[in-house]
Amino acid sequence: MKRSQWTVLCALALLLLWAMPVGAFEIGARGYYWFPGFKADMKSDTAATPGTDINLKDNLDVGTKAFPSVEVFAGLGRSHLGLTYTPIEYSGSTRLAIPINFDGKTFAAGTNVDSDLKLRMLDLEYRFTALNMENIMAGFSLDAIGQLKYIDGEAKIAAPGVEGKQSVQLPIPMVGVGAHAGLLLNLLEARAKITGISYSGNYLYEALADISLTPFPFLDIHAGYKVIKVHLDRNDFFLNADFAGPYLALTVSW
Repeated sequence: MKRSQWTVLCALALLLLWAMPVGAFEIGARGYYWFPGFKADMKSDTAATPGTDINLKDNLDVGTKAFPSVEVFAGLGRSHLGLTYTPIEYSGSTRLAIPINFDGKTFAAGTNVDSDLKLRMLDLEYRFTALNMENIMAGFSLDAIGQLKYIDGEAKIAAPGVEGKQSVQLPIPMVGVGAHAGLLLNLLEARAKITGISYSGNYLYEALADISLTPFPFLDIHAGYKVIKVHLDRNDFFLNADFAGPYLALTVSW
């Protein structure tokens, strides 16, 4: 995403947070560390040359990594707003066992190549608490979610003297539901949410669930599991990727 676009989205979220009445809302920040396993296939065609179906693990020796993620949020009554940034970045180096064509560039078998896949995600999320039942267990709520996910993606394969590269910038609207349940007074809580969209053979789904412990006021410690599934099929670029694994998180809120 261009710097100006990042600035506009961040400024919009901050303006909405600032506009809420002081003293009448919750505000906080949450940091994640995510440990996903993944599988991903991609292909890049040109008008003259069809691309090779590439498995990032098998063909390019791209390994598993962990990623940080940062969220700021605020709530006023039944309305909640959050802004989250997640940078997914994988890289690998290998000697090709098969020839590969990517973005019109040919890489012969036996060539040493470096590869990168980057999916930087910025999420602006609005949640409305449609159901709030404080007297069930230690509290239960159900939210309707509207989410705008902006993906700034890049895939690259390079060898000495040759480089193939594809990039994509997409704003993706998503909808979903979320639930929150208190398990033990104000000490132990559970939450879950799922959002997604499907259109014209493309789809993107995201889901998470966690349990949080509140050892001190204003501080929550989370352990959970998160999944992202993305299937992107454009005229010149194809990506099918699944990311799933546990995460740890820390929330500070007022």
